[in-house]
Amino acid sequence: MDEFEILQRLALAAAIGLLFGIERGWKLREERAGQRVAGIRTHTLIGLAGGVCGLLAAQGGMLFLGLAFLALTLGFTLFELARLRATGGFSATGLVTVLLTFVLAAYGAIGSMLATGAAAVLAALVLAERRFLHGLLQRVTWLELRAALLLLVMTVVLLPVLPNRTIDPWQAVNPYEIWLMTVMIAAVSFGGYVAMRLAGEGRGLFYAGLMGGLVTSTTVTWTFARMARQHPTLREEAASAILAAWLVSLLRMGAIAVAVAGALAPALFPALGAAAAALAVPIAIFFLRAGHSKGKGLELKNPFELLEVLKLGLLIAAIMAATKLAGEWFGEAGVSVLGAASGLLDVDPITLSMARMVQEGGAPALGAQVILLAALTNGLAKAAMGFSFGGLRVGYMLATGLASAVVAGGAALLLAG
Repeated sequence: MDEFEILQRLALAAAIGLLFGIERGWKLREERAGQRVAGIRTHTLIGLAGGVCGLLAAQGGMLFLGLAFLALTLGFTLFELARLRATGGFSATGLVTVLLTFVLAAYGAIGSMLATGAAAVLAALVLAERRFLHGLLQRVTWLELRAALLLLVMTVVLLPVLPNRTIDPWQAVNPYEIWLMTVMIAAVSFGGYVAMRLAGEGRGLFYAGLMGGLVTSTTVTWTFARMARQHPTLREEAASAILAAWLVSLLRMGAIAVAVAGALAPALFPALGAAAAALAVPIAIFFLRAGHSKGKGLELKNPFELLEVLKLGLLIAAIMAATKLAGEWFGEAGVSVLGAASGLLDVDPITLSMARMVQEGGAPALGAQVILLAALTNGLAKAAMGFSFGGLRVGYMLATGLASAVVAGGAALLLAG
């Protein structure tokens, strides 16, 4: 490397030390002179030393780099032990930050400067957000932590080892694609759960319904309809929350479909957009008429249970195979009937199945038609649930919202056609 690049890399090494030094020094800014240890100057010098050692290592001095790191580790370990004895504290963050400064600076001198800078910024962010991270740990339950770890296992461990090819005689079931779709749905559901969990109670039924639509609009419908029957003063607010969950569910369904097969957007979005806009009208009316009781939010269980995830994967695989066979045996009519029937249970599997069909060369118009048909039957099933669990008045309010969405979506389809 030429002299200009050497200066660039040394500047990066010093900047890494300066970044960590500013973060550590800010926390010790109230200490008296002589009590502020390993601050701006120390970390900057350590970063510069790491950069020089990295450049020497590039010229065949790997042994020197290892010895320098060992000496820094031993020296600062002894220093931290003495400091902790004097102050009565107990923390390894200062020592780890010093060692990370040296390592990143050394790598920045001989490796990717972009990766080094990104790693340094991320590390500084983690150090700066100490209070937030510790507070998050205090609020997270074991079930939620387990769910997050399960999501990581599904994504990082299981997904890469699954065969990315069809394994059935009908060439319909691809384990990798099915598991990827399952992970997508589970991640969206868990994201909605986390959003509600962080928001806490006291935000009103409407906000809970809006967030609950990311998890499951069916659960929102069932829970809030029952609540409205038990507390008649909450009818309008419950209806607005339920319809808001339906709106979010529509947008979520469209986003998932287009993420898998972008060709669906022109055929799907006009109807979904019109239906969502029409739903917004009764949502606003019922929300404004409501008393805003600030009742408790939707109490959802953690949606990321292993058994439920496996059931979802099996359901996706079954519907994909059924879609393939229905198309081969009965043509478009068979696929449409399957979509209508699937929508009574869940819209996600048939949505993903149709998106995959379009991705493999199927007609976007047919895929959008089946997805919209599933959305219609799913809406009818939830409206019936509103009558059953919420009573006639709640059922009529939900039916009004559904009717407006169906009329607007149908009109958009006719105009687009």
